[in-house]
Amino acid sequence: MSEPVILAGSATPLGATFDGDGVNFAVFSAHAEAVTLCLFDEDGTETYRLPLPERDGDVWHGRVPGLTPGQHYGFRVDGPFQPKQGHRFNPHKLLLDPYARRITGHPVWNDALYGGLETRNTADSAPYMPKAVVVDASFDWGGTQPPETRLAKSVIYEAHVKGLTQRFPGAEHPGKFLGIASDPVLDYLTDLGITAIELLPVHAFLNDRFLVDKGLKNYWGYQTLGFFAPDPRYLDQGALWEFQHMVARLHAAGIEVILDVVYNHSCEGDEHGPTLSFRGLDNLSYYRLPEDKRGYINDTGTGNTLNIDHPMVLRMVMDSLRYWATTMGVDGFRFDLCSTLGRTPQGFDRNSAFFKALRQDPVLAAKKLIAEPWDIGPGGYQLGGYPPPFSEWNDQYRDGVRRFWRGDLGHVPVMADRITGSAGLFDHSGRNATASVNLLTAHDGFTLMDVVSYNHRHNEANGENNRDGHGENHSDNMGVEGPTEDQAILEARALRRRNLMATLLMSQGTPMILAGDEIGNSQSGNNNAYAQDNETGWIDWDSRDAEFHAFTRKLIAFRKAHPILRQRRYLHSRPRRVDGVPDLFWWRPDGQQMTRADWTNGHLKVLCAEFRMASGTPLYKQREEAIYIALNAGDEVELTLPEPGEGFGWVRHIDTADPGAEPLRLGGTVTLAANSVLLLGEEA
Repeated sequence: MSEPVILAGSATPLGATFDGDGVNFAVFSAHAEAVTLCLFDEDGTETYRLPLPERDGDVWHGRVPGLTPGQHYGFRVDGPFQPKQGHRFNPHKLLLDPYARRITGHPVWNDALYGGLETRNTADSAPYMPKAVVVDASFDWGGTQPPETRLAKSVIYEAHVKGLTQRFPGAEHPGKFLGIASDPVLDYLTDLGITAIELLPVHAFLNDRFLVDKGLKNYWGYQTLGFFAPDPRYLDQGALWEFQHMVARLHAAGIEVILDVVYNHSCEGDEHGPTLSFRGLDNLSYYRLPEDKRGYINDTGTGNTLNIDHPMVLRMVMDSLRYWATTMGVDGFRFDLCSTLGRTPQGFDRNSAFFKALRQDPVLAAKKLIAEPWDIGPGGYQLGGYPPPFSEWNDQYRDGVRRFWRGDLGHVPVMADRITGSAGLFDHSGRNATASVNLLTAHDGFTLMDVVSYNHRHNEANGENNRDGHGENHSDNMGVEGPTEDQAILEARALRRRNLMATLLMSQGTPMILAGDEIGNSQSGNNNAYAQDNETGWIDWDSRDAEFHAFTRKLIAFRKAHPILRQRRYLHSRPRRVDGVPDLFWWRPDGQQMTRADWTNGHLKVLCAEFRMASGTPLYKQREEAIYIALNAGDEVELTLPEPGEGFGWVRHIDTADPGAEPLRLGGTVTLAANSVLLLGEEA
């Protein structure tokens, strides 16, 4: 290539944009004194340095005719190195474009990557840095349309790209996006009945140095390096179309794609961390800094916090979300440590700039938006405090359900609120019952099998002396810690898993299943497998519990067949205009309605509910009569069933004590087995 020339170009759009005859480069920095575009060949050799000639406001830009997709590049930025004022410019550091759509790999750890604490580190970091790559992101979707499944009909499946596919039988391209797109995986997901797959972070992320030094890797991906680029480790051929193809294939199978996104911090850590992108571009703008600007506000536990209050940082986040929603075809987002995104100098604000921008955006407001409603900052726990249309991970559902089935005293009232959508938390501001994302487990914690197999975490493999991960898991090993050959314990564990899964899939709200729970996958008691890119973190499909898989599949199908179990309106025992019958009854085992004394009985272990279509349900909605649910965390008990309507009777569909039982018409008094769930439908 002949020596390139650089022209004025345009301040928009940000990033590197191929226009058919060249590439426009635009990058934000409010406090820089010079920005230089660095071009590289495919071997990583720096071939040209071209100062960006124009600055519009705080956007530096230039256009290089003749460049094409595939060109490797980065930036060097000069300006003051004054840590006390928050400035850490260092032109010796090659910086990744925050808007890079593709990157060549991951940083290779070397001291040259660090910008310096009080004085500049003048070692050149370019040999150790991945390069951004100019791309043409166009893709032929072939007429494939997103499923646009209503949240009330959703069953979410949280999965890791590699963990799901690495050991999946017959999967092509295991560990990659293309692995999820392969026929065996798609067939499995559709047969199970899930409607959306929620992927752990796929944005380009860093392998932390402290992990690499211990021979480990960042497996989960919550250390974002680039908010627009898919991580290269999940690309088989290094091309964007691989992700888009995966989305198209999932959509064709009726499955939506939700991404776990990490906009609360970056991978650069605190002042002791590397200078890879944001710190070197404009530290004072990109990060929230304390009064002593040499350090960083750390509301995330990772060393830094992105400054979402800054309009250009907020713009980057919004541009990233729109890019993934449009160009990449994504259907929704789960926001990691979402409270950070709503924090202002005055504290958490549900009407902060981020939430306002998201809610008014015509593209993003229509997507599924899910908050992890906490962080470690002041006032960070905000479960129930988010504005519509957000849904939220409900950790109180997880803990309450686990404690009820463990037999903890006084948890019947808690369980009653959880199975009816946690209205005490979410029934405000016009929010629907689907706002509660109900989960038993997630990537962060025990698997379902480990919930019933371990009382304590076993995270020694993480190299932190078993100090990391949750200390209280509300789990119960049934008498033996870990694996056992005791048949009675194995049967008790299997029953407890059936009870937990049945509770999840009959509760009002939006259910989320951790991938592998439906087959009994274990992580050997590791409840923080963030660094376990190995057999611990990968789902063990060869040891699949076929009976529990079939039972979970049956539960999902039952939920889909019964609109009473997936309502948008809350059940508050209010009379319905259509027939005057309340939409919710709480029954005692003797067939009488619960009294205040019953609710305050801390030793009560049985909860019986009769769900009907909610008061206020429009006539055009799909209707059915009633579902009777009995949850028994105690001994065997006789149930007197409520009198069904004229011409109707109660039909048993689910009995966790007899998982293979066929539908059976019941009446009068029935036996509810110890530690079991019974689901009946009122049918003609």
